Amino acid sequence: MADGKTELWLIRHGETEWSLSGQHTSTSDIALTDHGRQRAVELKEYLNGKKFAAVFTSPMQRARQTCAIAGYGDVAEVDDNLMEWNYGESEGKTTKEMREKYGPTWSVWTDPIVGGESVEEVGARADKVIARSLAAATFHLGATVESQSVALFAHAHILRIIAARWIGLDAVGGRLFSLGTGSVSVLGFERETRVVSKWNRGFEEGRE
Repeated sequence: MADGKTELWLIRHGETEWSLSGQHTSTSDIALTDHGRQRAVELKEYLNGKKFAAVFTSPMQRARQTCAIAGYGDVAEVDDNLMEWNYGESEGKTTKEMREKYGPTWSVWTDPIVGGESVEEVGARADKVIARSLAAATFHLGATVESQSVALFAHAHILRIIAARWIGLDAVGGRLFSLGTGSVSVLGFERETRVVSKWNRGFEEGRE
């Protein structure tokens, strides 16, 4: 069992054309924009070669590119459970477009996802990521804080749901967390209690 030194570093990929336009992006394998690549460079400068017990990344190129530019491409392992929420028919569409079809209150968090995953199914994947991360950190118990830290390079909704599950909320609780592109957040412990230690470092107003 991991102790109070364990940290999960949640790193959202840099900007893409669809993250900039607000289009739901899951299975579409879209590359970073120039701005997104620059944000990844800034992530590298911020992380400054920080050592992790393990580095896991989504298989999608926007996450893998961010991971590689940030300096962890050679040590990262792909984890399919870090894939973004499968949005089904809303893939590539904005919330505005979905509300034109289903009404003004439509939300990915509260409405059925036709052809995709339910929020509970994404929550089950998040639980697996947490369990794998804790297992990786447990291997290093008794060592430094850095060796008990695990980096997760992934996407907004899956990372928000991981944060919710970490602190004991239902998966839908991820709606309470805002997360910008190219951001860093840290989940950790206060004594034996799981907490959000840092959130959304690097958010740029108007550039979600």
